[in-house]
Amino acid sequence: MAANGLLTLGRVKLSDLIATDGVPSDSYKLSVSTLSQSLAQYSAAIIQFSSSDGALLRSGLDSARLYFHQRPSFPDAIQSDDSREWCRTSGYYADPQLWQETYDYRPGLTPPDEHSSSNSVEFLPPGALPDIFALLGRAARGILDAISFYLNLRSSPFAEILDNVPLRDREISSSVLSVCCHARPSFQGAHGQMGGLYEDDDHHVDKSLISLVKSDKAGLHIRDFNGRWVVVDGDLGPQEAIVFPGLALYQATAGYVNPALHRTDTSSGMQSNMCGRCSLTFKLMPKSMTNLSSTEMRAAGHGVESQFQLPVLVDDFMQRSYTTDYILNKHGYQGFGLSSSQDGSVMKPTMKRKKSNNSRCKPLPPSKRLRLEAQRVLKERVQDIADKKGIKLKFCNLKECESHVHDVDSPCANIRMEIGWPPGVPFVHPHDLPNKAKMGFLEAYEPGWTATQDLDMALAESGRGGSQHSDIM
Repeated sequence: MAANGLLTLGRVKLSDLIATDGVPSDSYKLSVSTLSQSLAQYSAAIIQFSSSDGALLRSGLDSARLYFHQRPSFPDAIQSDDSREWCRTSGYYADPQLWQETYDYRPGLTPPDEHSSSNSVEFLPPGALPDIFALLGRAARGILDAISFYLNLRSSPFAEILDNVPLRDREISSSVLSVCCHARPSFQGAHGQMGGLYEDDDHHVDKSLISLVKSDKAGLHIRDFNGRWVVVDGDLGPQEAIVFPGLALYQATAGYVNPALHRTDTSSGMQSNMCGRCSLTFKLMPKSMTNLSSTEMRAAGHGVESQFQLPVLVDDFMQRSYTTDYILNKHGYQGFGLSSSQDGSVMKPTMKRKKSNNSRCKPLPPSKRLRLEAQRVLKERVQDIADKKGIKLKFCNLKECESHVHDVDSPCANIRMEIGWPPGVPFVHPHDLPNKAKMGFLEAYEPGWTATQDLDMALAESGRGGSQHSDIM
């Protein structure tokens, strides 16, 4: 480890990580520095809550132990492998292969009184979940803002991809609070075997932006920068929890924040334990119909590699499977720097930046940028308007619709009027619109788009004109 590195996981008070207006205080800068350095070395850090918040987390764990202890030995709900359900999980389910039981609390979807339809009270959900969800949600957003400060991004750069606070009417939370139990003896006994040590390749990566974990027993291992597995919750205090970044943050920061590879040991001392290992895990997730984009990183002057150039729809991102080789290979690319000042109080980022010579990433052709922007606005704006009005979008053929745009009695006239489709633009999928029509579409649904994009496209055009052999990504 570097001489100026941390000897153990960094410990940071949550209260010191919450930003305030004005010039950042020394305690804030020191806390951000410690957090960032710990994430760089260990892919995790320890967050210290207040005494009252710590008591709330401990009561949640007590309630979780009682809840799972009362569950039957045989799981009555098996975890689904359908990746399309990533933002719809709610209630109890089990994964016998991992000897894990989970109760997911998802606001907007999980009924506040799930037991109300049952005559039995033995399956009351764990207590205080709404309060714990709110507490860890605030903490995760504060930590995300602290990472943004370290990366020199603007304030709250990820606000557009996060859930509304509070949720609006009929909205379902993308983020989730998972109450987990590993290796409950009665649950394991039903299958005739105990959970044991993991294999070398038995590790996972969350697809979250930020994950926060509070457990009642040690067992969470995370792979550090040197490839060693470190027990990160071995000496947690009663008011402390573990935080680590996920794959969505890795994508949104163009690879500058590495996701944590983690695994859970369910063998140590579990045989004599009645309740197994219980934990509370909060995952701060992006909204499904938004994009993970490197725009903010480019605006801050960071170099962006080719694989991060194009925005990725969150719903598609969450449904993809990522091999651990993909993640392990990228761990050689150090995002956070490990340098510090003389007194160690302020650490400046020493991140790789785009060089002006042979490492420069070529801009996308303007026509391709237009197409991608139009597809993004369709999914983020137009589809949302149609969903709220209960309209199913069924686009016309381009040739046929060229005559429809000026006809008030055309088959698509009512839909165009209901969703505010721009006049003169054929009602066809934006991907198939001519470039001029695409621009009219973008200007209608994304106010201010012209002012911020036209200059970039003009510069891109001039750059292509001066380099006839440039590659198209």
